[in-house]
Amino acid sequence: MIYKLLYAFQDLSGAFNVFRYITFRAVLGMLTALLLALFLGPRLIAALQRLRVGQSIRGDGPQSHLAKAGTPTMGGLLILFSLGAAVVAWGDPATPVLWIVLGVTLGFGAVGFTDDYLKISKRNSKGLSARAKFTSLVLIALAGCVALWSLPGFDTRLAVPFFKDLRPDLGPFYIPFAVFVVVGAGNAVNLTDGLDGLAIGPVITASLTYLIFAYVSGHARIAGYLQIPNVIGGGELAVFCAAMAGAALGFLWYNAYPAQVFMGDVGSLALGGALGMVAVVTKFEVVLAVVGGVFVMETLSVILQVASFKTRGKRIFRMAPIHHHFELKGWAEPKIIVRFWIVSIILALVGLTTLKLR
Repeated sequence: MIYKLLYAFQDLSGAFNVFRYITFRAVLGMLTALLLALFLGPRLIAALQRLRVGQSIRGDGPQSHLAKAGTPTMGGLLILFSLGAAVVAWGDPATPVLWIVLGVTLGFGAVGFTDDYLKISKRNSKGLSARAKFTSLVLIALAGCVALWSLPGFDTRLAVPFFKDLRPDLGPFYIPFAVFVVVGAGNAVNLTDGLDGLAIGPVITASLTYLIFAYVSGHARIAGYLQIPNVIGGGELAVFCAAMAGAALGFLWYNAYPAQVFMGDVGSLALGGALGMVAVVTKFEVVLAVVGGVFVMETLSVILQVASFKTRGKRIFRMAPIHHHFELKGWAEPKIIVRFWIVSIILALVGLTTLKLR
């Protein structure tokens, strides 16, 4: 909203006209979120240490993780505050989709906060029951998707990557599909958040990728040239994605190995839900499985491990999610993290090719 105040001075000086451009405000949003996270990080970490908000470690996990017990968690609050402040400052208050996405993000964050609080108060790694967490996430995602459905011009057609003319209309079935995307993304990022900086790196990559998707889908001329759906208000999500990337970068400063703070479920669920909602709004829902391929890989490793053990009594991996498998194979934690980051960058580039290869 700050941009509205500054843009009002355009009659006094043409220099203020620059605030009408989404690209300029996206840069400001990223810088604002980044600087806020860097500034507030040490203060939040100190506060969490005073409150003894420490991470509980699974007893059946890798033994190397036992040394991380007590590391401050719930650092996702830093991400959410920095992201929210930057979006409020530089986002267009007249764009409904922007606030719907932010609302779902904060809602997922609230579920994660409750889960983290219960883990800390009970001094174990359980937290919310699986049923309570899943139900809460589904209801929040459903509310967000129904709100999108109610907007004029909402498109229930599904954009299939690499096929410009293949756009099946899901009709009323689009809502459960969209809810599945949002909840699935939230849980996928949550599963990936198991090593210092492992989840936040691919989140940054995906945020920057969807910044591009949001901008081109919201620009009628570019969308027409690329033959992709033109989304009313979609361009403003470029500001949101830029702010998310900036907040994530600021958090990474303190989360890089060895981590001074963990994001907790309050951060991982919120970031995953945010990516899912942005994918739904911009009509790049299916591409999220490519851009967020690291999250998909982590989730599939858990599903396959559980299915194999229940049906055959045997494990496929030494431990799931798959990053623990590599740990138990002897890979150093920083090596796993950086290699997963590299994979996420490659997948993001593959996802970007869907803009032109159609």
